[in-house]
Amino acid sequence: MLMFGIFVAMVAMICLNIPIAVALAVSAILGLLVMEGTSSLVTVALDMYNGSTKFSLIAIPMFVLAGAIMNAGGITDRLINFVTCIIGFVRGGLAHVNIGVSLFFAEISGSAVADVAAMGSVMIPQMKKRGYSGAFSAAVTSSSASLAIIIPPSIPMILYATSANVSVEQLFVAGIVPGLMGAAGLMGVAYVFARRYDLPREEAFSGRRLWETFIDALPTFALPVIILGGIFGGFVTATEAAGLAVLAAILVSLYYRQVNLGRLKSAMLDGGMQTAVVMVLVAASVVMGGFLTRAQVPQEIAQNILEITDNKWVILLILNFFFLIIGFFLHSAAAIILVVPIVIPLIVAADINPIHFGLVVTLNLAIGQQTPPVASVLITACAVARANIWEVSKVNIWFILVLLTVLLMCTYIPSIPLFLVEYFYG
Repeated sequence: MLMFGIFVAMVAMICLNIPIAVALAVSAILGLLVMEGTSSLVTVALDMYNGSTKFSLIAIPMFVLAGAIMNAGGITDRLINFVTCIIGFVRGGLAHVNIGVSLFFAEISGSAVADVAAMGSVMIPQMKKRGYSGAFSAAVTSSSASLAIIIPPSIPMILYATSANVSVEQLFVAGIVPGLMGAAGLMGVAYVFARRYDLPREEAFSGRRLWETFIDALPTFALPVIILGGIFGGFVTATEAAGLAVLAAILVSLYYRQVNLGRLKSAMLDGGMQTAVVMVLVAASVVMGGFLTRAQVPQEIAQNILEITDNKWVILLILNFFFLIIGFFLHSAAAIILVVPIVIPLIVAADINPIHFGLVVTLNLAIGQQTPPVASVLITACAVARANIWEVSKVNIWFILVLLTVLLMCTYIPSIPLFLVEYFYG
């Protein structure tokens, strides 16, 4: 009965437009007061501080900052030129370029919102100018941006690793193959649309032009080498790699001598606000986590589900439906922080690999970023394209089906996300 009252109180506050973090913390404090009295609140502030200052979480603002510097320093433009030379000659070339550049940008920012804001402001106007509809342009940009939370480094993966107490490096490795599969599938759908609507090709393939753009973009390629090479090579942690990414992005931008201070300031402010929201959520989740642990809620949920079935594949199916539904209503950070600590005891009891489950959670939330009413990434793309969200969603459903297919494959063929993990880590 207490849990039901706490849940109703939290939902009521969210419906009154009170920030989720505030609703979460207040509900947890009310629960602690009822259950244990005022003595249980003595360490709340200290617990919130300690929970939001974990070393691994420092990577979040660093990756966001690296992406902001990259976009303001002319790096994104050079990537677009290089990828255009590689695949721009294919029908619907700009759509493929959009997906290809998002795949690369994902390796630096780790944020789908940062990706769609950076790519959308450049690619969507170009696509509309070349005859692509606003709905199609926004759908391609939005769906490809979600690769940023599948391909390493991924901010939701960092949050999951912190919540589930697993290796963020192993999660990053697990995301490589699903991310590449997602990109290939999105390009396949884009090609079908391009053939159906006779979308234009870009410049004809030229080996000389490809070499010129490769040399021009060569310093940019140092960024993923530093980030991913450092992490997978065991030279640095994910947090240290994030700091190196910022330094490398600064040096490359200075090399190009094309830093747009206005864009950099705007991107840094937006990134700072995103980071602040996540950190407040993390702090609030510590209080809720303490309350749920004392009330034995995760253990009870695990026991109730295991009484229904102990088949881990059926449990994964149930959890997939659950995460897909909450993805409609919660941002990825809030969903991870709210739900993962609750279901982890079930994952352990069902003998499900927590790295495998982390990839499943991430893919579910990537789909959630594309499905209204919340759909933070889709809404951002629609705002840039000045397109109606429902018109964009009609097109975007085909790209969502690609992500859903990848989700099902990764859920029921664990070797897809895990074989690289087993190769590198045994």
